Amino acid sequence: MNMKKFAFLIITLVLIVPFSIHAQSDKNKKTETVEIHTSAICGMCKERLEKNLAFEKGVKAVELNEETKVISITYKKGKNDKENLKKAITKIGYDADDLPADQEAHDKLPDCCQQGNEPH
Repeated sequence: MNMKKFAFLIITLVLIVPFSIHAQSDKNKKTETVEIHTSAICGMCKERLEKNLAFEKGVKAVELNEETKVISITYKKGKNDKENLKKAITKIGYDADDLPADQEAHDKLPDCCQQGNEPH
């Protein structure tokens, strides 16, 4: 490899690497992940919550840990916020941190998903 090509390669790397790192950091600033404790009980609860919350505005990822009952939601900043997501969870029929489930939605859940019942 001659010196001109080597110099060009070094200059290119010096210019490209900072831009790619900057682009990644901007992407991380555009989303936020929140954790909300729910009253989910079983795998059906997990499916229901993850499926329904995926349709909320700005939501990019949803994952419920069945063991801890904590749901992690990643969403675009400015498109949604933790309080709106908590309200969406209550409308599905589950508690969300300090907010109780919407009673009518809770009563429509399968028996195994209702609070106080044994999971299947």
